Amino acid sequence: MLKVGDYVTRIKYGNDIIFKVKEINKDNVILSGVELRLFADAKKDDLVLVKNHKKKENNLFIRNLNKNDYYYIPGIIVHIDSDGDYIEECEKYYKNNKLKYYSYKFNEKEYPLNIEKIILKHKPNILVITGHDAYYQKVNKYKNSTFFIETVKKARSILPRDKLTIVAGACQSDFKGLISSGATFASSPNHINIHALDPAIIASYVALTDRNQIIDLDEILSKTKYGCDGIGGIITNGEMISIYPRRDE
Repeated sequence: MLKVGDYVTRIKYGNDIIFKVKEINKDNVILSGVELRLFADAKKDDLVLVKNHKKKENNLFIRNLNKNDYYYIPGIIVHIDSDGDYIEECEKYYKNNKLKYYSYKFNEKEYPLNIEKIILKHKPNILVITGHDAYYQKVNKYKNSTFFIETVKKARSILPRDKLTIVAGACQSDFKGLISSGATFASSPNHINIHALDPAIIASYVALTDRNQIIDLDEILSKTKYGCDGIGGIITNGEMISIYPRRDE
């Protein structure tokens, strides 16, 4: 019997994406993509149970630093998301890259209400605003982009571009709207789904790039699942402080 927490695929879509069951409401099942930031629903008879599924561990280190001569203080990351599974996955990634971070879980509607107190509390160098979104092409509307945009605007009213790097958006989000509102990096230029870790990869790269170094947009976007189709951004500097010479005593 199907239960919350099971891994499934959808017959209708050729079993192309693995989902985790989040809720079961009679015959309707709420699903969350395991790798892609995709929220969906399906009927029970359209689902196939995936047995013995194991999550892929992403052990990619973003940058190799010269730790013999320099001492580094990477940028501090604050990450807000609406999905606990995605937060957990991103937290593992930050820990793997030895980064300081703070994470929060809210419904997308609550982002604008909480962002000011979070920024003032932690004074981050990098703010990641992710969750679930969708683009409804027939009516040219987005599911949650309005909340992302409002949150970015509020964050920008507190800290300008040279004081805070903002990574914002989810699957199929309003890229132009997010960039115009003040985001440094945003999804999704081609209205496609993005990998659950893509925002964390961008944030980590920025955190581990020196403040006097301009980030190579081609290089940073190439580290994400779908490159510039999934995430785009503006020319900016990193958020890491490099200290020379290194003194460990």
